[in-house]
Amino acid sequence: MKFKFDWFLTGMVLAMVLAWLVPEPGAAGGVLQPELLTKLGIALIFFLHGVALSFPSLKAGVLNWRLHLLVQASTFLMFPLLGFLALHLLGDRAPAGLSLGFFYLCALPSTVSSSVAFTAAARGNIAGAVFNATLSSLLGVVLTPLWIGLVLTAAGQALDYGPVIFDLFRWLIMPLIFGQLARPVIGTWVQRHKAKIGIADRATILVLVYTSFCDSFTQGVWASNALLMLVGVGLGSALILAVALGATTWSARAMGLSTEDRITAIFCGSKKTLASGVPMAKLIFGAHPAIGLILLPIMVYHSLQLLVCGVLAERWSKRPPEPSNRVD
Repeated sequence: MKFKFDWFLTGMVLAMVLAWLVPEPGAAGGVLQPELLTKLGIALIFFLHGVALSFPSLKAGVLNWRLHLLVQASTFLMFPLLGFLALHLLGDRAPAGLSLGFFYLCALPSTVSSSVAFTAAARGNIAGAVFNATLSSLLGVVLTPLWIGLVLTAAGQALDYGPVIFDLFRWLIMPLIFGQLARPVIGTWVQRHKAKIGIADRATILVLVYTSFCDSFTQGVWASNALLMLVGVGLGSALILAVALGATTWSARAMGLSTEDRITAIFCGSKKTLASGVPMAKLIFGAHPAIGLILLPIMVYHSLQLLVCGVLAERWSKRPPEPSNRVD
């Protein structure tokens, strides 16, 4: 398999390094006005998501209920259970922000673009991937904050749902709705300039990553054991991904899904979104001093899932064209 240079992954590392070297501009009260800048960035990201959302394209995959049940149960039930297990195992052995970050990773919805892209490359059920990835993103707006609130309440840190729901509605749901309303007017233009808009979307995420780590560095969250934490996050993320891939593969076989549906279930049911995860974290956790640590697991997991799923997609794309009962 040929590996292509991914400027976005490199950009995430550079954003962290820049926040370490020059944290003051992006920290709370800095010259970049991150309190406003991040919210405008979030609104832009979800406006573009709204423009890209095509409900007619979902019709082709809507009736495959067994596939949908497996993917959504994996995303919003199995993964959160893994998150609870991670919280229990980590206990006081890791910083609280990092433990919360692992659960936040597990509570996030699936990706959209990469799930569909890998499914298409592996000759899976593309219509099913589009439906499940889109449904997961919409459900995540509600279920992710609920899971986080449950964990914080159990830890004696009740989440104030009022401001969080208001911010999610104002900066996430409303831009998504406006984007969908604007789709008939600018949808064709957006599709024509998809590559450039994709760059702008990812660049906005990098700005959010930078401001998140600025707050963490200025408040000394990374003062000690930074390298050890990075290694631990890498190992933990790899373990979660391995369990997710194994569980979705076994479940798809046990349910008797077709080869194409199994591929879709594995990709959609094991992936987590960074594109929505970063802005949602800024709204849910606000000015949490450990926001950088909270985001670290999803950033590492994102890189790992692209690498591993890329290898799987290429492997499965080479299977014989005739029907097969196995994807491995």
